[in-house]
Amino acid sequence: MFKSSLSVVSASVVLALASLAPAHAADADGAQALLKANKCSGCHDVAKTKKGPSYQAIAAKYKGKADGAATVTKFITTGAKIKMDGADEEHKVIDTKDAAQLKNLAEWILSN
Repeated sequence: MFKSSLSVVSASVVLALASLAPAHAADADGAQALLKANKCSGCHDVAKTKKGPSYQAIAAKYKGKADGAATVTKFITTGAKIKMDGADEEHKVIDTKDAAQLKNLAEWILSN
């Protein structure tokens, strides 16, 4: 009886911990390689604001919003207007058409 109860408790703990993890954990290495290839670190950093907002600030802005990943993906693929030194410029478009890479990148940004 004790072994059976222990197994049920163990299984419950494993399931509870699994539910805390995101449904899809972003591939950090893939996202960072795409960022490096597109020279994103010239304007962005994980924690510090540079010419552009930090990834932490972007993640905080979209935290809890169901369309956060879609919004970030649209922003990095459409050349949206941004303010740079008081003038409007187009944000650099990420150089890939691979939807999985773009989704991974958006999820990685939002995971910071």
